[in-house]
Amino acid sequence: MQSVILPFTTEVLKLQDVTVEWKHEDKKVHVRQNGRNQSHDQEVNQEPLTNGNLQHTDDGTYTCTVYSEGEEILLQKVVSITVRVYPVEMVNATQGEKSILLPFKVTDHLPQDVKVEWRLINPEDRMVYVYERSKNESPSRDHVYRGRAEMTEDPLTTKDLSLTLKDLRLTDSGVYTCTVYNKDGHMLLQKVVTLSVRDYPLEMVEVTQGEASVLLPFKITEDLLQDIKVEWKHQNIIVHVYQNSQNQSLLMDEDYKGRTEMNEEPLKNKDLSLTLKGLQLSDRGGYTCTVYNKDGSILLQKVVTLSVRGYQTEMVEVMEGEGSVLIPFKITGDLPYDIKAEWRLTHPEEKMVHVYESGNNLSDEDDQEQVYSSRTEMNEDPVTTKDLSLILKDLHLTDSGVYTCTVYNKYGYKLLQKSVTLSVRDVGMQMVVTQGLKFVMLPFKIPRDLPQGTTVEWRHNSVKVYKCKLIVISCCTEHQPRRDRAEMDGYPLTTGDFSLTLRDPHLTDSGVYTCIVNNTYRDILLQKVVTLSVRDNEVGVLEVTQGERSVLLPFQTTADLRQGVTVEWTRSDSKHTKVCVFQKSQSQADKQHQGYRGRAEMDEDPLRTGDFSLTLKDLRLTDSGVYTCTIYNKDGHMLLQRVVTLSVRATLKGAMADMLARLRRRRAAKSEIKVEKRNTNQEQERLTAEETV
Repeated sequence: MQSVILPFTTEVLKLQDVTVEWKHEDKKVHVRQNGRNQSHDQEVNQEPLTNGNLQHTDDGTYTCTVYSEGEEILLQKVVSITVRVYPVEMVNATQGEKSILLPFKVTDHLPQDVKVEWRLINPEDRMVYVYERSKNESPSRDHVYRGRAEMTEDPLTTKDLSLTLKDLRLTDSGVYTCTVYNKDGHMLLQKVVTLSVRDYPLEMVEVTQGEASVLLPFKITEDLLQDIKVEWKHQNIIVHVYQNSQNQSLLMDEDYKGRTEMNEEPLKNKDLSLTLKGLQLSDRGGYTCTVYNKDGSILLQKVVTLSVRGYQTEMVEVMEGEGSVLIPFKITGDLPYDIKAEWRLTHPEEKMVHVYESGNNLSDEDDQEQVYSSRTEMNEDPVTTKDLSLILKDLHLTDSGVYTCTVYNKYGYKLLQKSVTLSVRDVGMQMVVTQGLKFVMLPFKIPRDLPQGTTVEWRHNSVKVYKCKLIVISCCTEHQPRRDRAEMDGYPLTTGDFSLTLRDPHLTDSGVYTCIVNNTYRDILLQKVVTLSVRDNEVGVLEVTQGERSVLLPFQTTADLRQGVTVEWTRSDSKHTKVCVFQKSQSQADKQHQGYRGRAEMDEDPLRTGDFSLTLKDLRLTDSGVYTCTIYNKDGHMLLQRVVTLSVRATLKGAMADMLARLRRRRAAKSEIKVEKRNTNQEQERLTAEETV
């Protein structure tokens, strides 16, 4: 308020002959003497009260004393002033709302002849509404507010000077003042209200039950004082309270304690968003965030609708070459017809896949990636059918990734969002080769060019042999372990041939081979899986006749084996008998089973000749069985293996010889028993004779 009159009128005295002195709390505030104002006698440096600006310190008791020339008190009056400063209130509204209330309630009794003016003072000066009880009609107001502004029928009686503004527009934003004047035109009361009409509508957030958390967004642009109160409510239940620069957990509902949090410094960061954790289906619904000043007046308010859905994150898996695949997105809620739905590939790279807007599919728009041109389609009326699913045709391996559908309203605010992971799998292939071949090719050819910097990596995940070590071929530029056995085309990016040639395949080369093509950001562009099975070139059953001098168990290879390998011929029985061992470039007789010593031998230099065959001499019926030759490297890993089955057939002569041999062995055993028994008896007789003596 600019001024106030402290009333004191009299007709008894002539002011020219007296001294008038106004005091406030024993301090002179004004002196008039000899018909003139005496500013030099004032103890408080201020203008006359009728021209000054009221402050909080002006509150209190004022005493006016009239003195005669002899300084006798002629008259005296006491006037009390209560200076009430109404705080500036902020009202937040959305364009298109039916109405908004600019609040101004008073506690003092006002005279009936006052005049109330509501005015817009910033960004321009406009008269909004005028109330005068003495007049039947209000004075003319600005045409912009005609029919849109009103007050209560009897504001002086109800002490409610609030203004209702209808049919809100963005241009209604600004600073409004309500000023109350008395009949003489002096200001009695004044209040300032700031109205912010925003363009954003109700916001929707959709999440799936089971997700860790969800953010209910509320970012502001206004500067707020530290004494404000922020209150989040869900269906009239207090969810979260921020007050006095800290979270007030005691004021929250029990079901939400420990499940909500806000930014550590929401006022400084202008972020009043709420994070809700441990999501439940019952959490869905409308959330209202209200900001109050210290007097409890609403400064800001926003509503966020949360949809917690019960479906899990979906994953769709198809094989390369299939005609089409459906990436599903069906909703249950109602959407406005003027939505915009965007399907994007969000991982491993960002690509626009399909756009639907205002009832039209815009798949041919410029913002759609060329690779998806004529390959995508959506339902003709997804809003009515509530089906936002996307059909992707002519599937490629590179179509694998995370697809996200985002639904926006006409203002560009996000209403819904869903992600679906699509996995396009290679049909794969199985290759069976025989050990001993010079090389095998694991095929992988692509029909299109790839950018420079692309890396190609072949992996063999044989835990037993390689223990997850990699066979790496990266565009023929990086280091290649096992360079002597694995190679690729010299110009794979030009030819599109990423096939891997593996020379001299071993049994241990069997397993799953995966070729992964990455871009410079290490994102997977292509992937191919080949299963390789290296089988032993088994020899049929060898049949020989008992009594023959020897038999050859064949095993020859062209593999380039280095010094340090170990060769073991074993017989498959309960003891896994070692028939012959070659190690450190020579036979190891001490590791050979005694039943085969002098009867089993190998070539003197098998590593040079590549001949690991076993010669078994002096054949017996008991030599029949399965014999296995295994070659190990210096680390004990198996390199090659050959299995031979030997069958020794009996002859009459051989059978008689075996029978006589068994009889001789039995007789020899019985003779040994008799001699041992005789010796035992003689010893007992000697001991008895000694005891008698």
